[in-house]
Amino acid sequence: MQFSTIRPTTARPDLPAVTDEEAAALARTTVNLFRAWQLSDLEARTLLGDMAQRTWARWKEGSIGRIDRDLRARMAILMGIHKGLRYLFTDPTRGYEWIRKPNAAFNGQSALDIMMRGEITDLIDLRGYLDAERGAW
Repeated sequence: MQFSTIRPTTARPDLPAVTDEEAAALARTTVNLFRAWQLSDLEARTLLGDMAQRTWARWKEGSIGRIDRDLRARMAILMGIHKGLRYLFTDPTRGYEWIRKPNAAFNGQSALDIMMRGEITDLIDLRGYLDAERGAW
């Protein structure tokens, strides 16, 4: 059996890159979302990929520094989760509260319990679940 060589793909210049200004706005929005979800500092830092305590404290004060690709991706997924909840619940408060409520689809765990495992794939799975619930498939 002969295997062919896998060729590297080229960059996608047709896809817009998130600018530093957009990433900073996303970070500020994430801080506000976490306030609405009433997350503790530990919960917030875990969802952001085990962000350092000092960095999170600066973010809450409005001082946003450099944001790497992983963190940008995490925040984008979290915004997708928020968007999915806004589609599912006409009352925003119900969506904010849903994050902590036990869910039969998660074997009695809450969405926050799932996300607190800390892996980016947990965030992706939750977003996929919400997309499926609202019929986006």
